[in-house]
Amino acid sequence: MEKIRIQDDLYNHVNGEKLESLVIPDDKPTAGGFAELNDDVQKLMIDEFTKMSKSGTYPNEYLERACGVFKAAMNAKKKAKAGIKPALRYLAVFKKMGTVRAFNNALEDMVIRRLPLPFNIAVETDMKDTSHHSVYIQGPGVILPDASYYKPEMEAQKNALLGIWSGMAQAILAQTTLTEEEQAQYLADTLAFDALLSQLVKTREEWSEYTKMYNPIKTARVCSMLKPINFKRLLTDLFGFVPEEIIVTEPRYFKAFKTVFNSDNFTLYKHWAFVTGLISSCSLLSEELRELGSSYFRAIAGIPAVTPINKFAYDLASGIYSEPVGVYYGDKYFGEEAKKDITEIVYQIIDMYKERIQNNDFLEDGTKEKAILKLSKIGVKMGYPDKVDPFFDKLVFDEKASLFDIVKTLGAIETKHNLEKLAKPVDRTKWAMPGHMVNACYDPFVNDITFPAAILQAPFYSLKQTRSENLGGIGAVIGHEISHAFDSNGAKCDENGNINNWWTKADNRKFNSKINAMIKQFDKIELPWGTVNGKFIVSENMADNGGMAVTLAIMAKTEGASYEEYFKNWARVWCMKAKPEYQQLLLSVDVHGPAILRANITPRNFEEWYTTFNVKRTDKMYIAPKKRIIIW
Repeated sequence: MEKIRIQDDLYNHVNGEKLESLVIPDDKPTAGGFAELNDDVQKLMIDEFTKMSKSGTYPNEYLERACGVFKAAMNAKKKAKAGIKPALRYLAVFKKMGTVRAFNNALEDMVIRRLPLPFNIAVETDMKDTSHHSVYIQGPGVILPDASYYKPEMEAQKNALLGIWSGMAQAILAQTTLTEEEQAQYLADTLAFDALLSQLVKTREEWSEYTKMYNPIKTARVCSMLKPINFKRLLTDLFGFVPEEIIVTEPRYFKAFKTVFNSDNFTLYKHWAFVTGLISSCSLLSEELRELGSSYFRAIAGIPAVTPINKFAYDLASGIYSEPVGVYYGDKYFGEEAKKDITEIVYQIIDMYKERIQNNDFLEDGTKEKAILKLSKIGVKMGYPDKVDPFFDKLVFDEKASLFDIVKTLGAIETKHNLEKLAKPVDRTKWAMPGHMVNACYDPFVNDITFPAAILQAPFYSLKQTRSENLGGIGAVIGHEISHAFDSNGAKCDENGNINNWWTKADNRKFNSKINAMIKQFDKIELPWGTVNGKFIVSENMADNGGMAVTLAIMAKTEGASYEEYFKNWARVWCMKAKPEYQQLLLSVDVHGPAILRANITPRNFEEWYTTFNVKRTDKMYIAPKKRIIIW
């Protein structure tokens, strides 16, 4: 195969041979990149869990309990014996509940036990006063991957996907005690209720503008919107008092709530709750039901095989006991030398960001001061926490119980813990991600970045890589996360994470013009699996752009820097082979752009790309100077 020129396609020039050799596992939608690192960590930790479970020797009580969940999930024989019965007991409330009044009487218990409801309630950081918590409500999810799938222009795809889902639902319902006639009615009612929801709940594109979730409404008005639900009684039962305001994340849905949930539609709701609750329970039941319950997602993501039982068991256990598992992984597999080096890179990037803000040619001095203050207050969490959150002391269970009952018991404990936070101040020391997760994030409402130990390895980062390679890998990703403080969403929050307009009107206009230019740069790009929505992915593209700008500025001051190594490692970290079905799905549900575009479009905005590889006007990786965008 003829080598692709780097000037025409950086991504495939760097990754072409690897992409050819990569084999996507039957139980996964992707291979390479993040998936490869995640598979390595998963394999390592499954081995750890297996050895601990066999020996009965554990480093602490947390890992002992995590292995308890792991062993329960691995026990296929015990799960087969219990069959579907644990889920039917859990969902029996919907068969017994005859009236809305009975629903109100059972509502507190249903919230605690996480039963399917026509709304979801939780306690989260108040976006305008991030030292305190508030009560948030939002609507339920829809059957299809996103509410946008229900639009008229998606009719054919909608019907095809609902057909796949209905086939799965029918096969699961056939294992219940319902008659065939009842099964058909439950399924029809579920689809009817889902159709009501689909017209009102937010699309992923709408959710991507996350500051628009913040809609505080007086509780008396919310109670009126939610009738015939006795919401005031629920608040009193859950919190012991009635908060003055509720944060309504989906005003459109709740303004029309009476058309979704009322006495006439009550049976639709009950049948929807039973069917969707049953399907979501399947992963915790027999191996037959676990495979059946995952068939819809596997079909739309192009995954032929169910996740092997040991991977499923580990993922479940490490998800529930996330922080203790992450601390164990980080303490054992992440060195102090690497932590010191990577932390040095972080502060180097923050300092360069301040310098770039100060020299920025479109912000006024007052806005620059606010931006630099925000950078000065960014919290840095690298590797893993020093200690485990005391909350995990509460996560205890009866090992003799079924896997289903164990997980539901632990879920109820987590729900109660969440609700108890309303009366407590926000804990800014809490980590957003555990140490064994291959990912990173910026929390706009805390103003901090988190880089778990698991992502701090090659090709993102290694002490064995050159500084240029590390800057093109983890350095650009660190810059990416910091840039979220100044993307289309994060720029609306101040140094304490509060939603607060700290921009002058003139600066805001100029900033918005740059946002629109970034939307245009990616919008409507045609790929083999679909069309890119530039608005949906704009915040992530802005972060990529900022991450590259700040690290290229550091490269300019780094002795012996190799821009060739920098750009090649930038492309290397995004290497991903994926099923076409999954690529299509990501376009609708993932706020990140496709890997090939992240690798290929971002560099084209920077002069260093052109001078390093002598990229000319006739090359495919060229864009005219007037179309190049550098925001920070």
